[in-house]
Amino acid sequence: MMIFGPVIDTRPLFSRERRALLDLLGSLDPQDWERPTVCPGWNVHDVVGHVLNDYLRRLSGGRDGYRGAVFADDETLPAYLARVNEEFVRAFRQCSPQVMIELLAHLGPELDALWSVRDLDAPADLDVSWAATDLTSPAWLDIAREYTEFWVHQQQIRDAVSRPGADDPDLLGPVIDTFLRALPHTLRAETRPEGTVIRFDVTGPAGGVWFVARQAGRWHMAPGDTVDEPVAHVTMDQDVLWRLASRGITVEEARRRSDTRGDLGLTSAATTLLAVVR
Repeated sequence: MMIFGPVIDTRPLFSRERRALLDLLGSLDPQDWERPTVCPGWNVHDVVGHVLNDYLRRLSGGRDGYRGAVFADDETLPAYLARVNEEFVRAFRQCSPQVMIELLAHLGPELDALWSVRDLDAPADLDVSWAATDLTSPAWLDIAREYTEFWVHQQQIRDAVSRPGADDPDLLGPVIDTFLRALPHTLRAETRPEGTVIRFDVTGPAGGVWFVARQAGRWHMAPGDTVDEPVAHVTMDQDVLWRLASRGITVEEARRRSDTRGDLGLTSAATTLLAVVR
């Protein structure tokens, strides 16, 4: 559906991202695994355990049709995810770093194989709630969401141990592109006349230009050559964008490090961009 914009096929990138992660993890000293990360209460070991949880959860559900943990009474999606993620991370504190590295290396190709045969235009296994709550997500967006999840967690580990890398444009560009597919949902409370356009520029080697237009009573991702002159314009560095979208920095900090012009309501809403479940 055009609301989400053109297809992003991240499937060829998973093995490259994982290779970079495995190389990183294999180089860490024991004390590195204990270093705190931006994820509250989680150290490097815990973040790796969380990535393994994602691998196992997606294989169990997508390949094996296994339902897994269920919602408690009156439990919201954010509360459910926080609970089951924490349960798994605590359990994996019993496992050595080497065991977790071996599991990632074994399970990753199994997940690649699962997604390699998916019809990208078919309905997603798991809807992407930060892109829309009233529409079924396409499979490509679900898969791209998982790629951003793995990439961001690798960067959180790299930040914690002061190791740069894995941010070349081929790897980071699709993360930026996927995160910006949250814009129509981010702007949902801002009603404007048909045809109203906002432009979002991301600077840096992995950046680009994105447009969102008001069409048929809602916001849509839109090709730049089909839209009117923007009434609002946001410019943000690529590092600021991914950290904002994953809440590695606050909205206020992202705004201080960005440039906004035009319709204040639209620029204020756009700079609350969130591409994780909170």
